[in-house]
Amino acid sequence: MDIINKFSGAFWSTHIWLPPNTTWADIAPGSRPDVVHADYRHLIWPIPLAAVVMLVRYTLERFWISPVGKSLGIRSSRPKKAANVPALESAYAKSTRLDHKCLAPLAKQADMSERQIERWWRLRRAQDKPSTLVKFCENTWRCIYYLYSFIFGVIVLWDKPWFWDVKSCWYGYPHQSVSNDIWWYYMISMSFYWSLTATQFFDVKRKDFWQMFIHHMVTLLLMSLSWVCNLHRVGSLVLVVHDCADIFLEAAKLTKYANYQKVCDAIFAIFTVVWIVTRLGFYPRIIYSSSVEAPRILPMFPAYYIFNTLLLMLLVLHVIWTYMILKIVVDSLQKGLMSGDIRSSDSEDVTDSSENVRVANGGSTRSKSKAAAAAAAAAAAAGGAAGSGGVTQRKVNNHNTAEGTAATAK
Repeated sequence: MDIINKFSGAFWSTHIWLPPNTTWADIAPGSRPDVVHADYRHLIWPIPLAAVVMLVRYTLERFWISPVGKSLGIRSSRPKKAANVPALESAYAKSTRLDHKCLAPLAKQADMSERQIERWWRLRRAQDKPSTLVKFCENTWRCIYYLYSFIFGVIVLWDKPWFWDVKSCWYGYPHQSVSNDIWWYYMISMSFYWSLTATQFFDVKRKDFWQMFIHHMVTLLLMSLSWVCNLHRVGSLVLVVHDCADIFLEAAKLTKYANYQKVCDAIFAIFTVVWIVTRLGFYPRIIYSSSVEAPRILPMFPAYYIFNTLLLMLLVLHVIWTYMILKIVVDSLQKGLMSGDIRSSDSEDVTDSSENVRVANGGSTRSKSKAAAAAAAAAAAAGGAAGSGGVTQRKVNNHNTAEGTAATAK
């Protein structure tokens, strides 16, 4: 027990997390009559709120989104199941990708031809994928959440001085009051990520399962630290800046699933513009304030350098993702390859067998399927925006789902 107490005391050292001559008692709730400090004990609230978020999601998907999707003609059926072949199931459990070097031994073991095994493997892979309706429901739910989060964030921050002047994030720090609307903004945002963490174990399991799980946990950790350190002002700014583009990315995906290709392309074009404006326009303004203006206003401390480094890392990722998006858009326009897969949320949607790619793209060639796969990778990476001041790596790991097309940081 003494070891735990010593480790906790060393980890939460005021010399690391707080400005000079400031203690945890100085920013504890009730320490000053004129300031309502953030209460670390309130970080328990997002967990029960996550249950409410999951209930809202289930209700919307079951009674509204799914019926709407079916009325639009979105396919809810899944491919027929592959035959139960224990030898092949065992090999599939080890790796979902068929190693052609193992075809001959598998054929002998399962008493099947190599062609039959390849067909079985395609069916088995397709069996693990969610139906188009399931993906439509998931993307619609996320689009609704990001739309709500952005609108609510703007409403909450509209009358806040730091929304119009970023330097106000640093005035009076760490003695900055947390208003009720900021409290709800933070708590609901955290509850959303707690809900994603929980529903991952019940949703269709994708190949980036553990990457996304780690991403959600890192997100929650950084949001919690920013709350404990009273960095909610810059955190709320980063949140609202990043939610905006996600709305259009999710909207582009769901319109593609609904077969509204022209609408999809138009929304994706809007997404590209909004992405550039928010991620390379507004966000760098926050970076400038945290890197140049903040040191002029308040004394520096180790936690400041930690958070600001994360902000800078995220900016570098934004530049990389923007380059990928623009390169793919230009290539697609030049070659006429603006295929539906560019908005796919899952890279595995476009990395299946050539047969599945031809079906999806109306007989496209191998080069087209590679272009679509790269496009899907960038779209998945683009979806990985960060989320708050201590939340600066909200999607830092998200681009790992793009099968190595982006650097390791979603």
